[in-house]
Amino acid sequence: MQLNWSRFVELVASAQRWLLTSHLRPDCDALGSELGMCLILEALGKQVQIVNPQRTPPNLQFIDPQRRIKALHEDVLPEALTECEVLLVLDTSAWAQLGGMADVLRGFRGRKLVLDHHVSEDDLGAEMFKDVHAEATGRLVVEAADQLGVPLTAEMARPLFAALATDTGWYRFSSTTGLTYRTAARLVEAGAVPAELYNALYEQDSLARLRLIGRALERARTELDGRLIHTAILREDFSATGALPSDTEDIINLTLAVAGTRVAMVLVEQAAGGCKLSLRSRCELDCSRVAEQFSGGGHKAAAGAMLPEPLEAARQRVLDALRREMG
Repeated sequence: MQLNWSRFVELVASAQRWLLTSHLRPDCDALGSELGMCLILEALGKQVQIVNPQRTPPNLQFIDPQRRIKALHEDVLPEALTECEVLLVLDTSAWAQLGGMADVLRGFRGRKLVLDHHVSEDDLGAEMFKDVHAEATGRLVVEAADQLGVPLTAEMARPLFAALATDTGWYRFSSTTGLTYRTAARLVEAGAVPAELYNALYEQDSLARLRLIGRALERARTELDGRLIHTAILREDFSATGALPSDTEDIINLTLAVAGTRVAMVLVEQAAGGCKLSLRSRCELDCSRVAEQFSGGGHKAAAGAMLPEPLEAARQRVLDALRREMG
């Protein structure tokens, strides 16, 4: 799917004051895309703010050394954002993923844009710039830099490399293409240092996170002749280990290391009630189609949702759906 880049360039030229945002529980693709786009726009002389519905998780704060990314209601109040001319949403097209920024978007009087690569979408009342075949929104931001005539700098390259690398599972997911590697090479040439970013992402675990991983893996169970693996993380696990909610990141991919597994499901009990669902597929199963049954979304190989019911009820509903899909 080709984006209408000429229209995007036209819109960038027409506005001076920009507001960027992304989804709840921001990952490296969300954060890296925001920072990369911010720097690209600033290179064109624009005024840019980045405001997310939640604060950047502690384990990902390395991506934003200047602390450019602000949290709504903690660092910035909604009324301080009314002077912006354009609100650009990156890496999501879903109301449910915008948290408090959904109200900001609904009440925004300027132009609304979305730059995203997810299949699922809502009508956000925004002009869509979407490529569902792109492996990461970060790669679309690199394309935006090219279309806008902005050379990549080291400051841009670092967060954009993190975005690209993490959303492709460090280039091991099936979404990885030759273009992915060519884009990564350009970012390295511009100043991204893969070894440093890998260390920051995967070699800075706390003992609390390791203990949380242990609890999650100890609960893992397989069924459907070992093709499906599932586990859960309980509210009590966080208090028992001292882990943070952000420490659940990537645990689901560890379960797929079990030989013969093709689909993984993890449920995380939420402090406010309900459960966060994560799905991964290494086969023909479409995770986004399953997640949509629970008002979620994502990609064919990775998707998620928020379920309002208690853990056991949520587990049975999701497992029933997976059993139907997998046969």
